[in-house]
Amino acid sequence: MSGVLAVLATAVLCAPGSPARQRVRALGPAASRRVVRLPPARTGVIVVGLGIGALACGIAGAVAGAVTAAVLWRRRERAATRARTAETSTELADSLARIVEELRAGAHPAAALDGVRSDGPRAALALGPAAAAARLGDDVPAALARTTGPASADLRRVAAAWALADRHGAPLAQLLAGTLTDLRWRVAFEGRVRARMAGPRSTATVLALLPLLGLGLGHLLGADPIGVLREGVLGQVLVLAGTALLLAGLAWADRIAAGPVSS
Repeated sequence: MSGVLAVLATAVLCAPGSPARQRVRALGPAASRRVVRLPPARTGVIVVGLGIGALACGIAGAVAGAVTAAVLWRRRERAATRARTAETSTELADSLARIVEELRAGAHPAAALDGVRSDGPRAALALGPAAAAARLGDDVPAALARTTGPASADLRRVAAAWALADRHGAPLAQLLAGTLTDLRWRVAFEGRVRARMAGPRSTATVLALLPLLGLGLGHLLGADPIGVLREGVLGQVLVLAGTALLLAGLAWADRIAAGPVSS
């Protein structure tokens, strides 16, 4: 009898909601139905960090490991975003140079933009909406300003120059040439700054790993630092405090390194 009741209880828990309730819920705002889903790779990294921290330092270690893994993954994503932005800006500069040359040769702006298909893939993706707008006779500056993703700030500068030419009749080739000069200077400057800041970034990462080296040296000297951190309230507090200070140091180092470029 108890087995039958258990099966019935499981069936009730697994039974889908009534269709009427689901239809009413579907009428609600989309924001209330939005589910935040992490990418599988990021989720896996966070779970691994949580497991290693739990095995090493208990509950506080699990929290510290998960947070550290998430922050390091986010740091890696930001580095990849910076690299994509630099590549897109470089291709965009090459594409603008071609457009300026064609405009100076007497080509129509729509025809010059349409040649973006033969440019680099990132430039073609960034300028594709503007080229489509030019073919349809739509507002090219608005299409440029709406484009999101890497180098969106550079595209807004191009949109401002294009809108100025449309509004006041200024030579479009001359305005885009000025924008191109500024873009190339920015790409070169950011490349030099990032190359010079690669050493300090690596130094900050090495310094962040020194506490782990300290734990290893403590074990070699016959102490039990992991046991101290794993047992007792004080040890758990020290794990959380140390992790917070370590991540704050990394964030501060990244802010200092990104300051010359972001300004």
